[in-house]
Amino acid sequence: MGKSDHHDRPEQWRKSSYSGGNNGNCVEVDDARPGTVRDSKDPDGPRLCFAPQAWSAFVAGVKRGAFGEV
Repeated sequence: MGKSDHHDRPEQWRKSSYSGGNNGNCVEVDDARPGTVRDSKDPDGPRLCFAPQAWSAFVAGVKRGAFGEV
């Protein structure tokens, strides 16, 4: 059997809970495809796709404060 392909799942975009009153500067993540992010002001624009391990490491770093206070 081949690798699982997430592209057959419908997109499930979610805005960052930290994207508050900052003039619409929001990041959205696709919960159906972990590691896929886009700019909420340009939903049809380019997307960034990170390897699952890289995305998990980034999220863990944010949670532990590795990038400063959020």
